[in-house]
Amino acid sequence: MRSAFAVLPLLPRAGVLLLCTLWLTSCASVPFDYPRESSQTMPLSADTTLGEFAFKWKQEHGTKAGFIGLPLGADALGLRLRMLEHAEHSIDAQYFILKKDQAGTLFASGLLAAADRGVRVRLLIDDIFSPDVDEAFSLLTSHPNIDVRLFNPLPRQSVRYLGYLTDFKRANRRMHNKSLTVDNAMSIVGGRNIGEEYFEINQDVQFDDYEVMMVGDIVEDVSHGFDMFWNSDLAIPMAAFALEVDVSELNEWRDYVRQEAFNGKEGLYATAINSPLLLDLQEDRVEPVVAKATLVTDRPEKLQTAVGDAAELVVIDEMARRFLEASEEILIVSPYYIPQKAGAQFMESLLDKGVRVIVVTNSLASTNHIPVHSGYARYRTRLLKAGAEFYEIKVDAVAGKNLWGHQPEAVTLHSKATVIDGESIFIGSLNFDPRSIKINTEMGIFIESPEAGSAFRDNIMKELARMAWRVDLNEKGKLRWTYHNGDDHQVLYKEPQTSWWRRFQVGFYRLLPIEGQL
Repeated sequence: MRSAFAVLPLLPRAGVLLLCTLWLTSCASVPFDYPRESSQTMPLSADTTLGEFAFKWKQEHGTKAGFIGLPLGADALGLRLRMLEHAEHSIDAQYFILKKDQAGTLFASGLLAAADRGVRVRLLIDDIFSPDVDEAFSLLTSHPNIDVRLFNPLPRQSVRYLGYLTDFKRANRRMHNKSLTVDNAMSIVGGRNIGEEYFEINQDVQFDDYEVMMVGDIVEDVSHGFDMFWNSDLAIPMAAFALEVDVSELNEWRDYVRQEAFNGKEGLYATAINSPLLLDLQEDRVEPVVAKATLVTDRPEKLQTAVGDAAELVVIDEMARRFLEASEEILIVSPYYIPQKAGAQFMESLLDKGVRVIVVTNSLASTNHIPVHSGYARYRTRLLKAGAEFYEIKVDAVAGKNLWGHQPEAVTLHSKATVIDGESIFIGSLNFDPRSIKINTEMGIFIESPEAGSAFRDNIMKELARMAWRVDLNEKGKLRWTYHNGDDHQVLYKEPQTSWWRRFQVGFYRLLPIEGQL
């Protein structure tokens, strides 16, 4: 038998280099056996400012939780920064993405400032789409009160993303959960990652996103869910990668916060913490929604079992159970909607028994993932024929300047929300696609309130007149997009506001066997 090395001279020099790189990458390993200590959330204490508020809330409302909606990016960033400022005992943050941009730096600086005050900080980040953060994370973890862990990380001994290819089966499984909890008293849960686009900071494309801030017993449930992931075998301490850093650079972060905090009314920090919602909260002009709530979260073991293992599909199973109990209407808001065959049949069964199904998702023009649209388009006509209603976001439906004073040129939907019978609201990280349902871990909150549910639903339907195309079938069964808002009335018979190239890509991706990965 010929030696494997004998074929190398026959390859182009670049091919030899690629093979060697891939081989070295495959030999690299992730330090899953690195020693680490398990830890648990700190108990709620009335000795903290937020804890005192949480105890008063429980005395007045019992087991019911309180919720404040966060549709605007400046409010969402400002509330986070204020929560970090008020932290006295603990901060637990779990995110899919944390970017090294202005928003990420402000958030990390808030963690550092809290740690300087003696607060215990645990930061858990998925390791796939947070670029160039190793040095920053290593700096943070050098602080005695900060522990940073990467979830299911890629190898660091070689070209990073080649490790994704050579260990695809493991590396393809990701933690998509998103939560921030301070002093086990208040949490924020929803669809946002930590990055400028998620807070609408100076972006030409506005991410339409949604979260809720909460207080009450539900916060402890979020904390226990965090502990489950934090103590998983897949959560690797940043220290395991042994990056050398100059600890004195932490002072640069501290200086950054001081400069931003005193940069006048136009500064990013000042704009966030003085957003209208935060001012309303300070003046007691906003009343939280009071309701029973339930946390649902996948377990980290989902990433260690076969894709689609029925025992680990916690979030989607609970969603499906509630869908089956629906008697009137299901409203789904999801940036990515790919039901696959089983999901399409499930939706058809709901429609057959008289449940109204409304889906709000991105149009081809507004989506930031064209391959996902190709998967969605495969089922759109089928479900329209079954009676489902579809609305697709109009890419130029931008309301005007945002709170940062910036005028975006386009909008993309990133919110993940579901309303069942106008009584139960789901807010979380779940997209209605194969990746969220079967491959990644997800989490979310069910809020049980007929008053809030109907108001939330009505507000979405009202906004659709301005923000979305209504998709239906004409008398010949051909797809039709209709927009009617005031004097603006349009009827189109091809994907609106798109170039031939964008439409061509959809057709190309539909030919590829990639639906299960979308």
